[in-house]
Amino acid sequence: MVSRSPLRFPLMALGMVGLLAAMWGGLLRLGWNWPIIRPTLAAAHGPLMISGFLGTLISLERAVALGQSWTYGAPLLTGLGTLALIAGVPGLVGPLLMVLGSLGLVAIFFQIVRSQPAIFTVVIGLGALAWLVGNSLWLAGYPIFGVVPWWAGFLVLTIAGERLELSRFVPVSQANQVTFLAAIGLLSAGLLLTRVAFDGGARLSGLGLLALTVWLLRHDIARRAVRKAGLTRFVAVSLLSGYVWLGIGGLLWLRLGGVVAGPYYDAVLHAIFLGFVLSMIVGHAPIIFPAVLGMPMPFRPAFYAHLAVLHLSLALRVVGDLAMWWPGRLWGGLLNVSAVLLFLVNTALSVKQGRGLSRREAL
Repeated sequence: MVSRSPLRFPLMALGMVGLLAAMWGGLLRLGWNWPIIRPTLAAAHGPLMISGFLGTLISLERAVALGQSWTYGAPLLTGLGTLALIAGVPGLVGPLLMVLGSLGLVAIFFQIVRSQPAIFTVVIGLGALAWLVGNSLWLAGYPIFGVVPWWAGFLVLTIAGERLELSRFVPVSQANQVTFLAAIGLLSAGLLLTRVAFDGGARLSGLGLLALTVWLLRHDIARRAVRKAGLTRFVAVSLLSGYVWLGIGGLLWLRLGGVVAGPYYDAVLHAIFLGFVLSMIVGHAPIIFPAVLGMPMPFRPAFYAHLAVLHLSLALRVVGDLAMWWPGRLWGGLLNVSAVLLFLVNTALSVKQGRGLSRREAL
């Protein structure tokens, strides 16, 4: 059953507002001397991107899929938390709303796992739990660098579980399921270890990301789908290129350990959050957005433009980070934002095209 709640439009809009605000704050953090809309915006870059944008989007997707009114509480809470962070509301209002929203997603997955017990639902549920832990640490006053591994775990576990779910189309042997769980175990153990030995936990998490990258590149259905055409190939190219960035992020984490600030920190985080996570979003947007919004979104070859700009700009940024080359960092970050804006424009144009086709078919 697919919910057609009118809440899906304003909640999606709140997520997009969070994305735009996060990108502006990110450019300020990089050093672009642009107007400061809110003094607190740069510091809220990470929470806005992870919980405000991605957390709201993922929670909304689950709410629409379940079609139960109570499930919309999770994206509503994170959406309100997004507004609180953008407005610079003092105190713990923003973090508390994010904690409550992530608690709502955990409740959603508790119901999902009860009704559909499987490895992939448990893994995705663990991702929601990692988000709750990360947000709770943030609320408790832990520094962002100590929270980031849990936020990364949230997104990586969510995506990995979803990819395992699709393995039903290309059955995975029991031995390969064991190796998948071993990679998940390494990542999870690394997250737990960061609480007592941050450097060691970060390196172990990096090893888990590398193991998961190898598994995805070997067993994901995208390996076969990339030989097809149209939307199927675009999705596969997005996924496979994202897996490469996941491996780069894992390798950097394994090599650099518990970096807490500076260019190396920037390289690790953005290899994972931009290279991997955003590639997944770009690839799945033509599938997820129609399901959430109830609007068709035809594939357009122009989609490859924003994917290419994303990867090229991220490569420039990461090289700039690792080489301490400040122009590369600055311009790479600006082009990262340009890639996201181009993605939003291409998405809007596709939705417009789909609505036009629907009207003609109705006639």
